[in-house]
Amino acid sequence: MIDFDIEAFVRKCVTRRAESLLEADLARFDAAMHAGLDGRRLLVVGGAGTIGSNYVKAALRRYRPAAVYVVDIDENQLTELTRELRSGDGYAVPAEYVTEPIDLGGALFGKFFRARGPFHVVANFAARKHVRAERDVHSIETMCETNVFMAKRLLDLLLENPPEAFFCVSTDKAANPVNVMGATKKLMEETIMAYAGRLNVKTARFANVAFSNGSLPAGWLNRIAKKQPLSCPLGIRRFFVSPVESGELCLAASVLADSGDIVYPKLDPARDMIPFEAVARDLLRETGLGCRECASTEEAKRAMAERLAGGGGGYPVEFFGSDTDGEKPFEEFYTGGDVRDEGRFVSLGAVKNAKRRPVAEVEGIFAALRAVFDREGASKEDVVAALEEYLPDFRHVDRGKSLDGRM
Repeated sequence: MIDFDIEAFVRKCVTRRAESLLEADLARFDAAMHAGLDGRRLLVVGGAGTIGSNYVKAALRRYRPAAVYVVDIDENQLTELTRELRSGDGYAVPAEYVTEPIDLGGALFGKFFRARGPFHVVANFAARKHVRAERDVHSIETMCETNVFMAKRLLDLLLENPPEAFFCVSTDKAANPVNVMGATKKLMEETIMAYAGRLNVKTARFANVAFSNGSLPAGWLNRIAKKQPLSCPLGIRRFFVSPVESGELCLAASVLADSGDIVYPKLDPARDMIPFEAVARDLLRETGLGCRECASTEEAKRAMAERLAGGGGGYPVEFFGSDTDGEKPFEEFYTGGDVRDEGRFVSLGAVKNAKRRPVAEVEGIFAALRAVFDREGASKEDVVAALEEYLPDFRHVDRGKSLDGRM
């Protein structure tokens, strides 16, 4: 990794906010947040990733839960989270702090849940988040299993001993989805809303998390560390939040939102939607590397070879027009038919009329999707057609190219 202050860069060049987007709301609702978290037992599933780990850190930085259990299949990242909490300042780590490298989809999770529960607050961050993960029918089945089917199994488990609050992370790509990842998250939203009458459920759509694990900007840092050229799409604008803001947003939604709410950040498209190419150029300027614009992968690789051989010029970047499946030039948090409450919070809004299907209807959709996956010779197009049938707002953008074909 290159040696520079990522958090300072994010504040200056990406979110362009000196303080957290959530600061005013966390101050206004301080008493309610303490009432919902102090002395409570928390279970955070998928808690080793960028958003989940920042959720844990936000909970322990400001509040005093009695117990925190963090579940994730990534044992190494669980270890890193624990080391950070133990070595960092300002974290009130409770005596009952436990990490478990358990798969949410396996039978062992149920044993763990029943043995260690009950929990007052349960947050689920287990997700497949990449648009590129729709490359074929097998990768799409994996996405549906993680984003949809496992979420329902968790909800059914929670019915045995309902928590005070259940939160499940969504994405801005669930609003008018154009890719399978967004469609699965939209179906996940409708799945948890089916339980809103029996559980206190809420979710949140929010922006790209700047420099999160696996994100394009984080990939640039990895490429620079490995002395490899960068690639960056042109004309793709995104809302961004910092990793800290991502955890605080989800924590606030867990405690403050009403059951059935889809929470989102109130961001201004003209001010807050940032092109990826601007982030790339700012990053290379702030690190002192400079930017050498290239028109193709081959040109970028040649330029990198010249640089390593002692040639001058900036760091090579292939800038390209986006032409891959499921790419959307801009992001949105709600649709024209959504009923929204933007008066309660300073920096958050909430969709109040999220669709609530009967659980039996959801189970019928799941059965139909599984039938497609189980059919011999089923294709990606078959699954997309099934999702479009059950999600009227889903309009898949299919260009016949995957992001895996890019540098």
